[in-house]
Amino acid sequence: MDIYVGNLPWGIDDEGLKDLFSEHGEVISAKVIRDRETNRSRGFGFVEMDDSSSENAISALDGHEVEGRALKVNKSKGKS
Repeated sequence: MDIYVGNLPWGIDDEGLKDLFSEHGEVISAKVIRDRETNRSRGFGFVEMDDSSSENAISALDGHEVEGRALKVNKSKGKS
């Protein structure tokens, strides 16, 4: 299942996002979306996990504070 993660700290990268979610199950992929021109984080990303792990991660991390920012975590409405 794809998970949308919003309000990410600007300094977090793909590996940091993967580490954050791996505490709640196996992460298949983690990607912070970056601006094409500046390569700076756009403040959101996507994580792919198996269905049971993703439910746990969403409930555990939605609203969780990372570097002073409360994450917005929910099922991705995108390319399913």
